[in-house]
Amino acid sequence: MVRIGRSTVIVFTMIYFIGCGSGEETTNLPAEERFQLAKQLFDEQAYLEAINQFTIITLQYQGSAYAGDAQFYLGECRFNRGEYLLAAFEYQQLKRNMSASPRVPEAQYKLGLSYYNLSPKSTLDQEYTLKAKEELQTFVEYYPGHELAADAEAKIAELIQRLAKKEYDTARYYATWENYKAAIFYYHEVIEKYHDTEYAPLSYLGKVEALIARKKYQEAYNEINKFIELHPNSVLRSQADKLKESIENELQSNPPVSGKESGRTLGVGNEPGVSSKIGPGH
Repeated sequence: MVRIGRSTVIVFTMIYFIGCGSGEETTNLPAEERFQLAKQLFDEQAYLEAINQFTIITLQYQGSAYAGDAQFYLGECRFNRGEYLLAAFEYQQLKRNMSASPRVPEAQYKLGLSYYNLSPKSTLDQEYTLKAKEELQTFVEYYPGHELAADAEAKIAELIQRLAKKEYDTARYYATWENYKAAIFYYHEVIEKYHDTEYAPLSYLGKVEALIARKKYQEAYNEINKFIELHPNSVLRSQADKLKESIENELQSNPPVSGKESGRTLGVGNEPGVSSKIGPGH
């Protein structure tokens, strides 16, 4: 007795119902004619009908020259309907099952773009922002000469700004509630991970202010010197100079006791020390 797998039954069931919905005149179309029909429906923005036809091609004509294009256009149909998660799935299917298709580079870009369109404002969870950045970076890495590479790089920069703002806003939230340990940690995350964004200089000053609030003046002194070294012409320079002067006054009035304060003591000829990495438990 021949046993038929569940997946095989599902595939043939899909073909049957899709075929029934396509009309008798299209039931036995060869791959080329069915693809032309599907593409015509796509061009007419009849995306649901096009999905039916492209799906038949991917199921019935997997080895044909049209299978890769059909799979790509399944993603395009979903994308144009604003169904970005479904579009991402279809583009992934092309990459996974038809990696030799010439449509793969564009599918990689559109995969990132699908997640980009799902990426929310910075106050919300950034899962899709991270996925968009990852997929677009993969596209740029593998296809640096592609005509869409410049657009992908611009979107990556935008996504990095969004991620940096999320971390920065979190740091400010904790600082507002005087949870300075947590604030220092998130300011440090911005400085380390997003040093090329506009939020890195702001995070340096925020971190310094949080260290001052915790009376960690030597660490604050080290950080403000690093800020001045890295951003000598920043619009925040005057604010940084005032903070440095305030820290110097505190250090002169209350010199750090050996073993109580990390870093070097303030003195002529001393260079700024490097503060240790700050985590939630510090």
